[in-house]
Amino acid sequence: MRVFDGKRGVHLVVLYLVVGQWRIPWSFRVYRGKNAPSPAQLGLRLVRQLPRWLRRAFKILVLADTAFGSVEFLQEVRRLKLHAITGVRYDRRLVDGRHLFTLHKPGQQVRLEGLNFPVTIAWFYLKREGESKRSKRYVLSTRPLKACTIVWWGRHRWQIEGFFKTAKHRFGLHRFGQQTLLGMYRWLVLSLVAFILAHW
Repeated sequence: MRVFDGKRGVHLVVLYLVVGQWRIPWSFRVYRGKNAPSPAQLGLRLVRQLPRWLRRAFKILVLADTAFGSVEFLQEVRRLKLHAITGVRYDRRLVDGRHLFTLHKPGQQVRLEGLNFPVTIAWFYLKREGESKRSKRYVLSTRPLKACTIVWWGRHRWQIEGFFKTAKHRFGLHRFGQQTLLGMYRWLVLSLVAFILAHW
């Protein structure tokens, strides 16, 4: 059990495939806290382990939230010859010293500090449950796309949150009482299999 972003529990990094109408939790890793691989590093491991036949059969676009917008994650996805659309913090610096929040036109290609290739930036406004106001969310794409396309994919990523809510509240991930690592993994696998069968 760990504390991450102020929340105590078992923190998972899940590779979740969306192919047409299919929603498939493909694989996962458990975040083990400080002095262990970060969520972004665990995410990279999952992306690297995608089978070759899958990468040949489909054009893969990696969607991820802001925690995966690090320089390391973006450069490695690029090295794997894939493209990513991720959330990005509003205060990320550009190479000229400005911050993202100073941009006025969505769809601009910019260079972020630490990256050796340009990215395209867009943003949208999102209202989440329990919030009274809409918040501005920045999204970057490693592939040059129109702002409206990046925003569409950026909003689409939030649908993945529905999987986590369903897995927790409909398939028991928020109430497991296992005391051992093996027991926890068994419960996770049972929950994910139940999700796939229900979806099928």
